[in-house]
Amino acid sequence: MDIVFIRELQIETVIGIYDWERKVRQMISLDIDMATDIHKAATTDHIDDTLSYKTVAMHLIEYVEQSEFELVEALAEKICAIIIEEFKVPWVKLTLSKPGAVKGSRAVGVIIERGKKPV
Repeated sequence: MDIVFIRELQIETVIGIYDWERKVRQMISLDIDMATDIHKAATTDHIDDTLSYKTVAMHLIEYVEQSEFELVEALAEKICAIIIEEFKVPWVKLTLSKPGAVKGSRAVGVIIERGKKPV
């Protein structure tokens, strides 16, 4: 199994349950591990033969910027569903962090894995 990853993808969005959170944009940060087979891309050295982390990132930025979820859990589920369904990834691990959400902590959030992890 090979992994294509994205680290600390920062996106502004409306997220939260409190009234003030519904009126402002907050930063979230994504760490994403996506299972894929890089053999063909490694052989051909051609972008069309790989899972493009740039394409994934740009798609997620567009989606998340327009979203207005209350819970990070709901947003995390949707992000994983997009990656699995639209990019044909069999397994994804997502860490979604919300920096500054709890006083005294650098960030809080969730870590989820979806799909079947290839061997």
